[in-house]
Amino acid sequence: METESVKSALSEQSSRSRRSRSHTHRNNHRLHSNRSTRSTRSHRKGDDPMAPFQTSVTLSDENRDGQEVIEVQILPQDDNWGENTTAVTGNTSEQSEVEDVGGGQWPGEPDTGFGFVCHRYVGSVLTAVLSVAAFLSPLAMVVLPKLGFFPALNPGPTVGLQQRLQLLSCGAECKGLLVSLAFKLVLLAAGAWAIFLRRPRATMPRIFLFRAAVLVLVLVCTFAYWLFYVVQVTEGAVTSATGEEAVDYKSLVAYSSSLTDTLLFIHYLAVVLIEIRHLQPTYYIKVVRSPDGESRAYSIGQLSIQRAAVWVLEHYYTEFPIYNPYLERLPVSKSRKGGSSFKFYDVDGMNNSSMQQSQSRAMLAAHARRRDSSHNERFYEEHDYERRVKKRKARLITAAEEAFTHIKRLHNDQGWQNMQVPAIPMDPQEAAQAVFPSLARALQKYLRVTRQQPRHSVESILAHLADCLSHDLTPRAFLEPFLVPAPVLQNEKEQKPVQTWALICEELLSRPISHGITFQLRQNDVSLLCHIRALPHFNITEEVVDPKSNKFVLRLNSETSV
Repeated sequence: METESVKSALSEQSSRSRRSRSHTHRNNHRLHSNRSTRSTRSHRKGDDPMAPFQTSVTLSDENRDGQEVIEVQILPQDDNWGENTTAVTGNTSEQSEVEDVGGGQWPGEPDTGFGFVCHRYVGSVLTAVLSVAAFLSPLAMVVLPKLGFFPALNPGPTVGLQQRLQLLSCGAECKGLLVSLAFKLVLLAAGAWAIFLRRPRATMPRIFLFRAAVLVLVLVCTFAYWLFYVVQVTEGAVTSATGEEAVDYKSLVAYSSSLTDTLLFIHYLAVVLIEIRHLQPTYYIKVVRSPDGESRAYSIGQLSIQRAAVWVLEHYYTEFPIYNPYLERLPVSKSRKGGSSFKFYDVDGMNNSSMQQSQSRAMLAAHARRRDSSHNERFYEEHDYERRVKKRKARLITAAEEAFTHIKRLHNDQGWQNMQVPAIPMDPQEAAQAVFPSLARALQKYLRVTRQQPRHSVESILAHLADCLSHDLTPRAFLEPFLVPAPVLQNEKEQKPVQTWALICEELLSRPISHGITFQLRQNDVSLLCHIRALPHFNITEEVVDPKSNKFVLRLNSETSV
């Protein structure tokens, strides 16, 4: 028994010594890591030539023509300008550190390979080739006979020169047809340029059926007219003088004019199918963005699924607010970070089953109370966040209004020598650099609380401030990009020449949209879920109001004031 007690005592001492050693080792490791991080931060601050944004205002005592000189110097800085921003106004200096809200992954560079370029421009090139060929066909039918390309218009030596000139002559009626043909070709060229020869707005996975049908019709029409032109026109007429085949030039002009009329009718059909058919609202589409849940609803016409996706993206980039993924990581209270707030100690050294059961019951009860009050905590956290945003917004507006009061435009009829406060004239960029330090701190805090720092750099803010000063805009107009985060294209990271989205739908993408169809557009972490619903039929009935019912009687009461 004594040996067992000694062994138990020794085991307890060894376990305590191991715990103390592990505890001291952890503390030493934490201290070492803190020192190393501090040393690396100081090393980075000292060695990096692109240090964080710093602004220094020097009030020199030297006089330039008896005036005080104000020098404003802005050092270069990277995109994370919120780190250690110093704003100096007058003789005061304030410095604050901003937490790094970076680390988000933005969409990569779009595909610019040879396959993508071919897929993007093959439709436009084919359309341009067919349009040019169809447009030049009437001109070729009129010009080629004059150049002697068709022997039927140049009969054999038995035909005299006078008869040959008569075949190629163009009288008053023929000249009228030529004038009509010229005007038709001008109208056809303008219409084809407006409808077909345009830069493609989107590269779709399936062919556009109506556009392909119009192009096939143009190809068939042009081929058929050329076939009949060669076979029937140049070899079908017979002269009575020699018995050889010959053609009158007037018939060729009329034939080319009929081809131009046909091409104009095909162009009218293309306008109806491509440009007019989808203008009448037939469905409404509900667009929901994930993960923030922003939604919009639009009325839409009869389009195919892939064209409806392009239509949705056009409205998304111009009407939806900017998606800020950093707002999803707002700071939470300590009670919601997890872990129990109760600590259990075994004072008597008795860790029996009853102790474990009481401990588990206490933890379950605490977890249940925290779960029941989670909605209350979320409410107060959101309320506190809205209060902080309004507070920072009010300070930013006040700081911007005060900063803009220090800038005054100089006019030609008003010399700067006559101003009460001695100053030197500055261009918009210099004025922006001089005004920016007075509002930098307020702007920094507002961008930090609204998680907009990754979208705005110092260079872009200074350029925007200089542009506002040069156009005499108000402080509210200067703050508009920061206070109104819309539309999506306002974000510089979204201003790309090519935006790649994945279209997901159970139906064939070239089919027209119908009631109940749902498709999804996805780009990295952002997805747009679109629901199609048909607009109802509106039954409007007429109701006639009897004019005798529009008469009233005033009821007087002793208790009323009338």
